[in-house]
Amino acid sequence: MLNFLRNLFRKRPPKPEFTDEEYDRHYEAKQAALERILGPMHEMVGHAIIPFQVGGAVDMYYFPNGIPGTGFATMELIEPDGSGPKPNPIGTSELVAFTKLPIPDDHGSAGEDHPFNRIERRMCGILTGIGRYSFHAVLKPHDTCEVPLDREGSDMACLIFDQYTGAGGDFVIDGKQHCLLLCMEVFRSELEYARANRTASLIEKLRAGGHYPYSDLEREPVA
Repeated sequence: MLNFLRNLFRKRPPKPEFTDEEYDRHYEAKQAALERILGPMHEMVGHAIIPFQVGGAVDMYYFPNGIPGTGFATMELIEPDGSGPKPNPIGTSELVAFTKLPIPDDHGSAGEDHPFNRIERRMCGILTGIGRYSFHAVLKPHDTCEVPLDREGSDMACLIFDQYTGAGGDFVIDGKQHCLLLCMEVFRSELEYARANRTASLIEKLRAGGHYPYSDLEREPVA
């Protein structure tokens, strides 16, 4: 199991120096790459109060125009030169997660107790922890992990990883292959099943039940 408890709150390593023009061009290329897989991006962005690079949360980018529901993606991990998280066999990664819930029309004023806002905040915490740890360890599709949702580790989220390609094929930015790493929250019993029987076997069960790739846990476990 990945040791998130020790590493969750480490700051991201210093970034290489790039010009504003390089960042702008790379942002546009990365957005295009994400939209090929996830559909057009929503105009709203969930900006963190404290930037990820200095210890805050990741910004949340929303994709409501692909599969039913909403995709959440990061866009701060891969640098303009393709560096970033420790590369897995596919490449360096950005992260994606999904909910079956649509973005509410009154998202900005719906309040913290709105179901969409609750899972959006939960997934923001999870993607922040995984994103930070990805600079210290290689995270691969079909890995499993447990992520603490607080500093004490008293509230843990169980996750499986997968390469997400959707209908748009591979995650390619400026002609370079990268990995769009799906972070899917599952029940503990499902996590234990994946560890005993391979994550691919659990994914088959989740697909058959109509639950993949969503992190919503308002359902019965499949294992």
